[in-house]
Amino acid sequence: MRMAVVDVGTNSTRLFVADVEEGRVVAQLERVTRVTRLGAGVDAHGKLDPEAIARVLSTLDDYQRLIEACHPERRVAVLTSAVRDAANGEEFAAVLRSRYGLEAHILDGEEEARLTFLGATSERDPEDPTTTLVTDIGGGSTEFVIGRGREAHFHVSTQAGAVRQTERHLHHDPPLGDELEALAADVRQVIADAVPEDQRRAGQAIGVAGTPTSLAAVAQALDPYDPERVQGYLLSREECERLLGRLAALPLSERREVPGLHPDRAPTIVAGAAILAEIMRLFDLERIEVSEHDILRGAALAFGQIHR
Repeated sequence: MRMAVVDVGTNSTRLFVADVEEGRVVAQLERVTRVTRLGAGVDAHGKLDPEAIARVLSTLDDYQRLIEACHPERRVAVLTSAVRDAANGEEFAAVLRSRYGLEAHILDGEEEARLTFLGATSERDPEDPTTTLVTDIGGGSTEFVIGRGREAHFHVSTQAGAVRQTERHLHHDPPLGDELEALAADVRQVIADAVPEDQRRAGQAIGVAGTPTSLAAVAQALDPYDPERVQGYLLSREECERLLGRLAALPLSERREVPGLHPDRAPTIVAGAAILAEIMRLFDLERIEVSEHDILRGAALAFGQIHR
């Protein structure tokens, strides 16, 4: 089945078009990302801002042409933290259904975790008994999923996200030391409250979405971005902390020029890197594997097996 999946996240809007057969992605036709900042202001005001909505709709107008050219059998949109937290989230989802013919699903934390884990582990041996942590640092939330093979046995969605924590804590350019400390303390407490100590053990860890992939690209100074060199990159805790210090010391204008970092991710990458550093400390991880396989792939696989 040819699937078109749109992921409307807090910080970015992404498109994935792929052919799915027998539970595997056998061909990828399109994968596009645009930073649209739909979640800007949601933490403070509780609603999606009209300008943010307009940015997403403009992006979806462009994506619609790509989707049409691929002739998918099914078109799905997954809507995550910003939309589920916003008072006008369902109204926004209705626009996606009527304007673009998308099956728009506002995911709860459990659904988001399940699809993320499925995407991240889809190319791995399903019989592998190693306990695996999959973490997805989004704009409004961070998901933690722990399991073995393809089955998750623990998941939680936390209110620690790169956009959310940027808006809460980072008010100077570059951020002040006490702002970074407050952000780290906030994230540390949020994660510690959400993930019991007995779940903070994993034989391996996978980081998906914009923060780890961006850090992997910066670590390798990839310009242009090369997904094949990002996929599977092993990011050490030491390197993560070093990159955090380097990026946090730069004003936004210079951060936008860092090789490997998309300019649109520059405003939130410091908070994202701080969140990842805290995750690695709390889970006592020496390294984390960076993966391009995330909720987009998971949604394509899951919905590609379900007939309407």
